[in-house]
Amino acid sequence: MSVHPAIAPGQVAVITGGANGIGLAVARRLVDLGLRVALADCDAAQLAAAGEALGGKALLAQTDVASRASVAALAARVEAELGPVAVLMNNAAIGGGGDILADPAAWDRLLAVNLHGVIHGLQQFLPGMIASDRPGLVINTGSKQGITQPPGNTAYNVAKSGVKSVTEGLAHTLRERVGDRITAHLLIPGFTYTGMTTRHFKEKPPAAWTPDQVAQTMLDGIARRDFYLWCLDNETSWEVDRRRVLWTAQDITEGRPALSRWHPDWKDVFADFASRE
Repeated sequence: MSVHPAIAPGQVAVITGGANGIGLAVARRLVDLGLRVALADCDAAQLAAAGEALGGKALLAQTDVASRASVAALAARVEAELGPVAVLMNNAAIGGGGDILADPAAWDRLLAVNLHGVIHGLQQFLPGMIASDRPGLVINTGSKQGITQPPGNTAYNVAKSGVKSVTEGLAHTLRERVGDRITAHLLIPGFTYTGMTTRHFKEKPPAAWTPDQVAQTMLDGIARRDFYLWCLDNETSWEVDRRRVLWTAQDITEGRPALSRWHPDWKDVFADFASRE
């Protein structure tokens, strides 16, 4: 059975942040399925290495997704060299940022890449996808942090929360405008060994998934027509993740303090809740 009507030989896919990690893993899958893939990334050296890893079968475009003009140039080049886009994966992201008192410049850069980069991709590529009569597929890479909000890097949480909201709104807009011809999906990785984590770990930690595992889970979820493409890792079960999500939402409905999972008066209560059979 086909994963999705837009994933077919000869169709064009664009992947931002495609030079390593999850983006490159997805690119490999799509190339193997016969798609013509454009990889966009800001790192020229890693982009060249990714092109070699794909056997020269991808269009390589050095792109800064934080720049609307750079993404516009990407869209124009892809249209001219490959043709109309059927698959768009807004995957580019950076780490850093910190809490609300961290360096304002770090906040600006992180939000520009992780949130506005997604918006730029959608605004540049979607009009053409909607105007066509072809099937389309949009995947935006979010994060569990954008849902459960663990403290420590508020900037990253804010950006990924924004990606979640943008993608949920996009799914509704597409449904209203084109029915199910173009579908939107939110990819939600767990702990994954990517370029963002290699600076902390020289080797893949046992708890982390590989980018290939995330790519396969993404394709499996798309084939089921899931909107939330939830990924696990090697230390967290779906039941634990489910309870974390529920607890976070119930901070509001139960009148608990914000981020009560980490509050000294509530963390033991949460631990009991999370461990119930």
